[in-house]
Amino acid sequence: MQNTTLGLADKAFLGMNFIKQVVPVKCGRRAAKTSFAAARLCLSRRFHDAPVEVNSEEQEVVIAIGSNVGDRVHNFEEALQRMKKSDIQITRHACLYETEPAYVTDQPRFLNSAVRGTTKLGPHKLLAVLKEIERDLGRTAGIRYGPRPIDLDILFYGSRTVNTDSLTIPHERIWERPFVMAPLIDLLGVQADNETVKSWHSLSKHPGGLFEAWEELGGESLVGKDGMERVLPVGNRLWSWSANTSVMGVLNVTPDSFSDGGKFLSVESAVSRVRSMLAEGADIVDLGAQSTRPMASKLSPEQELDRLIPVLEAVRDMPEMVGKLISIDTFHSQVALEAVSKGAHLVNDVSGGKLDANMHHVVASLGIPYIVMHMRGDPSTMQNQENLVYDDVCSDAASELCTRVRDAEISGIPAWKMIIDPGIGFSKNTEQNLDILMGLPAIRSEIGKKSLALAHAPLLVGPSRKRFLGEICGRTVAGERDPATVAAVTAAVLGGANIVRVHNVRDNRDAVKLCDAMLHRRRNRDS
Repeated sequence: MQNTTLGLADKAFLGMNFIKQVVPVKCGRRAAKTSFAAARLCLSRRFHDAPVEVNSEEQEVVIAIGSNVGDRVHNFEEALQRMKKSDIQITRHACLYETEPAYVTDQPRFLNSAVRGTTKLGPHKLLAVLKEIERDLGRTAGIRYGPRPIDLDILFYGSRTVNTDSLTIPHERIWERPFVMAPLIDLLGVQADNETVKSWHSLSKHPGGLFEAWEELGGESLVGKDGMERVLPVGNRLWSWSANTSVMGVLNVTPDSFSDGGKFLSVESAVSRVRSMLAEGADIVDLGAQSTRPMASKLSPEQELDRLIPVLEAVRDMPEMVGKLISIDTFHSQVALEAVSKGAHLVNDVSGGKLDANMHHVVASLGIPYIVMHMRGDPSTMQNQENLVYDDVCSDAASELCTRVRDAEISGIPAWKMIIDPGIGFSKNTEQNLDILMGLPAIRSEIGKKSLALAHAPLLVGPSRKRFLGEICGRTVAGERDPATVAAVTAAVLGGANIVRVHNVRDNRDAVKLCDAMLHRRRNRDS
């Protein structure tokens, strides 16, 4: 399956220019070689088997995860939970990859990823803990490289090397395996965040560090073809979100939303609207019972649920919804919890968790994808002057999004279950909305400085009928802004958006199809 929109957006910041940003470079590649060589000498230590292993100092580790037997996503989740209970604190997650099997090819496809974490366990004790988790989840001795419910490998342990009869660190086959290198790269940022990460680059034995090792294998060009694609687990399936742009249709069951407030308050009218959107090509239906227009009054969770649940239950039971997804537009964790219990597949939180301290923990416990949007303040204050001050709106919004996403990740929501939204129309004026719309590659690039997994995450853009379109085109009535919305959606998709959130599904579905065709054509021509 081709990786189109995301691959093109990534080209702005993926590649060998990463090398220049990992270490201070004064004289180009020669200086990079010197810096990594020095790091290798200073930061690497060699271990041999010893009768007693004592390690009270906390170490940062990288653990690769794979599964191709049973419920692979469940196996991942169980392994992560057991790691956390075994004194391994997970701090970062890579993207999730579905890959063709290597070495022994007559077996099911694998899921692969990796995590960064910290532990006080010594390297051999850590190995023993991981082997115990594998056994507990059903792994038995079998064919080498054959099927397994879970596979856990230590890729890095602090800045150390280990070479014993039972353990080799760095893992000896990292450099030949794209399904290991891709998630490993995801756990990094373009800017090395600490000395341990710099040591991992030095241990790659490549002058340009891990980024050069990845590029030598083929790098980002491998993703989306050759049996490896990024996927997001949702609704009991793996969603290959980068193959084609998805259309999210908006349904507001509110009396006061800026575009369609009051139109779909009854269950019957809401179901009719959803049926129309699905017929026009919607992939996702986004249900909201709390208006987030500027100066909107804030409902209690109970009031929101009273509006939402009858419509959600009716939409969930529509025959046309088979194979489609339902997202819930809410910033209340109580609403998210109840909605998911009634059949919702995703939570779309305009606050990124800022308006409800329990949101991240609730979403983590539910195990569903989470849409994290950038906004300052709340709907009643977001357009206040102090919330519209940016040095650079793309850079600042990306940095603030990173903070929200990192908080969500620490709370237990894996990066492979997150979708990012730069928040067009939220805490931005007209010029800033234009900058965001034109600057999607820059936003990915800025996020990539801190986390390549998050830079690779699905990107959602929602310009539909927003006020800035009316100000530019002289359209005071929201419903008259559909042509401008089509233009904005076109710009977003060509800039790397993977999901567009719209009111008029039919016209924007056509725009998305054309954009995807152009992107497919460009990628096929350039390959």
